[in-house]
Amino acid sequence: MSSSGSMSLTDHLTELRKRLLIIVISVGIFFLASYYFSSHLLELIQNPIGEEKLVFLSPTEAFISHIKISFYSGLFLSIPLILFHIWKFCAPGLFKKEKKYLASFILISSCSFIIGAFFCYLLILPYGLNFLLSFASDNLSPQISIAFYISFVFKLILIFGLVFQVPLIVILLVKMRVLSASTLSNNRGYVFVGSFAASAILTPPDVVTQIFLALPLIILFEISIIAARFIDSSQKTKQDNHE
Repeated sequence: MSSSGSMSLTDHLTELRKRLLIIVISVGIFFLASYYFSSHLLELIQNPIGEEKLVFLSPTEAFISHIKISFYSGLFLSIPLILFHIWKFCAPGLFKKEKKYLASFILISSCSFIIGAFFCYLLILPYGLNFLLSFASDNLSPQISIAFYISFVFKLILIFGLVFQVPLIVILLVKMRVLSASTLSNNRGYVFVGSFAASAILTPPDVVTQIFLALPLIILFEISIIAARFIDSSQKTKQDNHE
């Protein structure tokens, strides 16, 4: 720390290394804890697919799958801690008002991610998998690899967790006056088209899952516009009062 109270480049790099080390250790601890419960986690992950049996295609695939599910679980459990250390790293360079916004952002972001993850697990995965497996027939029977299935499930959970961050990010940008409610409203059509394009890229190639991703995106965007109007109105009122 310099005499003026600001951090030098070396101090920033040292602080960054410290935060990254803490994050890696945290993920490692959660990974080890998750591995102990990996069999139970595997049962939970299998729930959306119902009675369909998973298979492993190589001698090591089942073991690697336990490692993979433990890593994903450890990473997801670490998200609040990861966001906290990002905040701690950014905090020294922020004003008091910005610190307040960032602290709230981390708390609400963690909750939003959890809601998105549960929305995917409880609704999207069962209906999406049921639709995809409905194409089975007497001549076409599903044999789903455990490693592929775990990657498929966690990819979708991650996508929906991130999608549920949309209102929070938009509200933060409106608060910082980077965006306004009128800008969001005027570009609504682009967002609708972009939502379906993004869902086509991010989800499996079936219409049901793509719609299930695009619709929450659109709904969350509309919620963001409503919140942005309240924020714009509040900021305008404060500005008028100052004048």
